[in-house]
Parts: sequence; C-alpha cells; structure tokens
Amino acid sequence: MGDKQGLLGPADVRALAGRLGIRPTKTLGQNFVIDANTVRRIVRAADLRPDDVVIEVGPGLGSLTLALLPEARRVVAVEIDPALAAELPATAAAREPGLAGRLEVVRADAMKITSVPGPEPTALVANLPYNVAVPVVLHLLAALPSLRRALVMVQAEVADRMVAAPGSKIYGVPSVKLAWYGEARRAGPVGRAVFWPVPNVDSGLVAFTRRDPPDTTAPRERVFSVIDAAFAQRRKTLRAALAGWAGSAAAAERALRAADVDPRARGEAIDVASFARIAEYGPVGDSHCPPTGAPGGASHPEEAEGDGEGAFADGAGRGARGGADRDHGAGGAGSRRLR
Repeated sequence: MGDKQGLLGPADVRALAGRLGIRPTKTLGQNFVIDANTVRRIVRAADLRPDDVVIEVGPGLGSLTLALLPEARRVVAVEIDPALAAELPATAAAREPGLAGRLEVVRADAMKITSVPGPEPTALVANLPYNVAVPVVLHLLAALPSLRRALVMVQAEVADRMVAAPGSKIYGVPSVKLAWYGEARRAGPVGRAVFWPVPNVDSGLVAFTRRDPPDTTAPRERVFSVIDAAFAQRRKTLRAALAGWAGSAAAAERALRAADVDPRARGEAIDVASFARIAEYGPVGDSHCPPTGAPGGASHPEEAEGDGEGAFADGAGRGARGGADRDHGAGGAGSRRLR
C-alpha cells in the first residue's frame, strides 16, 4: 500500500467538524476516527486490489475515504447527511487532488439502495453503526451480488455475534444469515483511543468473503423465515420454536426429522445448511417470509429475539442511513458516530 500524505489527523477532524457545526459530545455518544494508523490498518485488512470498486457506507468527514482512494479503482461513498455529502468531494480534492476523480458520493439511505452509479462494486469497506451494522451488511449483500468481500468496523460485541459459530451462546440471527452469504471472521480489535471523544466501548473488525449459499431447493426468504422463527424463542427446542412457522409442533417435528435435525435441538446448535434443509420441508405457501422490499431478509424489530438479541437481529434499526450514527447503547439508547 502506497504512502498517504492526505489522511486526516486529530486537528484536521476537529477543524472540519467545527466548520460544519458538528460538536461531538460524550452525552450524545458521537465519536470520530482521528487516528491515521487505524484507517491504514482497516484498508490493509480489506485486502483491496487495484481494480476493486469499493462501496463505503457512512463516510462522514472522510477519514477512511481518503485512505481508500489510492487502493481502489473507484470509491462510492453512500452518505445521507447533506452537509457531509456535500463536503466530502471538497475534502478529497484538497487532500488527494490526483485521486479525487475516483470518488463518487451518493446521497442516499444505505438500506434503500439497490444499485450504485458506474461499475458494479466488488468490496464493502465501512465503519458501521452498532444498531444497523448487520441490517446494512445483509441488505447490501442481497442487493449488490457483485460484492465479493467486505471489511467492516463495528462494536466489539456485534463483531463477536457476526462471526459466532454454532454451539456458541452468542450464535444467532446475524451469525446464521451472514453464513448464508459467505464466511465472516474477526480481523482484529480496535481500541477506544482512536476516536474523538473516547467512547465507552471497544470496536472490532469483521472480514467477510462471499461464497455460494448452501445447496438447497428452498429460496433464501423461506430459509430466513425459519431462522427468524428459531431464534425468536431461542430457549425453546426447535420443535416448539418452529411450531408457529410450521403450523403446529407436530408439523415442525415432521419437517425437522425429514431434514435430519433433532427436534429437541435448539437453534443455536445447528448451521445454516441445516436451516436450509428444514426450510425445504416447511408449509406450502409459507406466509412468514419477509417482504420482497427487504432484500437482505430484514425482519422487523418487533420480530427479533425475545431474550435480548433483538438489537442484533437483521431488522433492527430500520431506516439505516448512509451517514448513520453508530448506536452502542443497549436497546438503542444513545447514538455514536464513528468516522
């Protein structure tokens, strides 16, 4: 990776925020990335190629954007905040004048985009808000099948849930649905001192590589409806948890046995291929599939897990913004903008 002279430092971030009238406070939980070494590390972990087209969600003041420009053919920055979206091209032109032409800023809600201008994106690299991290990733993987890789920074707890394996207590909706699209893995921790102001939580990097979904005759929507049902009552056996989805506990048991899954098992014990097999034996005309308007299989917050995983389910935080705040508070309390 080439040397970058145009990255934002602490004084630059504060100056830009001041000029735009942004005054981050711990009370509101607003935080900006101020450490150039951290954005360099993120870009290294993203393992970009010179012909990559990168989509960045929530570029904010441009700390990460400036580090991406030298490493990719094109960077499409999705930002909903009008002031931030308007300022970003000027920041790129001032700090990376020879590379500013690679930047395309799209003012949009990241949860609503179905395409981006120009060549199809091949990689997602972003600092994502806590309460919308999984919905954004799932939506973009579904809406933009050209995405082959991703590297995202999220709250450490969210990172753990995204990469959890079957049998783990934190394995759940995010883990299984991401596994449908490919392999997610931890790519390292991120400490608190790289943000201004310093937050009360740690963050982590998650790397993702797309692969083919499980071999199944069931459509993704049907598989995801089984996943949602299994974890809505995760303390129950699958026979009981899937009773509503199948029409009765007896019907759920028949589907489970046909799929070679123990009806006494719980959702946290089985992998995405097993959920796909179960879906093949589900009721005809399954009415529990998510609407077509949610391509990532995003469910509504009220359908999320009853034991506290709701904030991590893929439907939490509807209305995710391109320039969204990162919310680290339990139950959606507070907002944290990490840029």
